[in-house]
Amino acid sequence: MPFLNRLLRPFTTSTHLSLNPEAAAQNFPPNAQKCTVAAGCFWGVEHLFRKHFDGKGLLDARVGYIGGDSKNPSYRAVCSGRTGHAESLQMTFDPEKLSYGTLLQFFYKMHDPTTKNRQGMDSGTQYRSAIFYHTEEQEKEAREITEKAQKQWWKSGTISTEILPAGEWWDAEAYHQLYLDNNPGGYECPAHYVRSFPPLS
Repeated sequence: MPFLNRLLRPFTTSTHLSLNPEAAAQNFPPNAQKCTVAAGCFWGVEHLFRKHFDGKGLLDARVGYIGGDSKNPSYRAVCSGRTGHAESLQMTFDPEKLSYGTLLQFFYKMHDPTTKNRQGMDSGTQYRSAIFYHTEEQEKEAREITEKAQKQWWKSGTISTEILPAGEWWDAEAYHQLYLDNNPGGYECPAHYVRSFPPLS
């Protein structure tokens, strides 16, 4: 049962991992930018973004923790809800091939931003919807896209997505990276799927 699998999510390291972030970072072009979002369980968020944007300008995607008060939080601590961190995805992308706006529009399609601190059956502040901007330009674009998404896509509810400056980022433990690639059939939040919304105008 998927929800029971969620309750039994591992707190120890896994033998399944094929990712070397240090080596990958050396290959980033000088114009590479970051996009950091939170949309519930980070396993499914990473999986959907990689599925749709690998080979299309997405250079890297790391799951981790941001928006909290403690240093170097563990997954267990974040799940307790006491650290203030959100399960998040930090992407590195080539803006000549993939725009920040495209990533944010996809963000608003692939989860439900109207359920505050909850996605599907996963509830708690660690599952909140948030955009953590890295520049003033990103903040401006995030607010503009959020306003449009509210008016055109999510009219039946109120978007609860937080738009905040990106603070200190902490990579999640190694076994969380590429989790659904390394563990086919693992838990995926039922709220994580791509809605067939029309393009924003």
